[in-house]
Amino acid sequence: MLKKIYPMTKTVLSKGQNITLLLARFVVAYGFYEPAMQKWSDIKSVADWFGSLGIPFPTLNAYMAASTELIGVVLLTLGLFTRLISIPLMIIMVVAIVTVHWTHGFSAGDNGFEIPLYYMLFLSIFASYGAGKLSLDHLLFGEEQ
Repeated sequence: MLKKIYPMTKTVLSKGQNITLLLARFVVAYGFYEPAMQKWSDIKSVADWFGSLGIPFPTLNAYMAASTELIGVVLLTLGLFTRLISIPLMIIMVVAIVTVHWTHGFSAGDNGFEIPLYYMLFLSIFASYGAGKLSLDHLLFGEEQ
């Protein structure tokens, strides 16, 4: 019985892939928006904070992180160069986990690495599967997931 139900279920649920990728891109983009804007609102404080965390070239890295996050917001929202922008955003998440969240454990409630890990997993899905048909990647490059 399951051998008959599974293919039907897969066919029905697969129709939601593109809208799911679209909504996931929007949610991840929104998640990067506020941190990017906070960084840009006081980039000197961010550079000082990065320096206190032992991040090399803190001013350069503050500008790079803020720029990457803001560009990521735009590109993820549009579904443009989705695979490419996912890689530097994943790197930002790894740095955030290692420098800030790791010592607090897993739980998001304790400022742990749970949320950055989720973002990294979503970004790895975008890097692997692309943006889906509801994207500029699909319109411009014919990219499928």
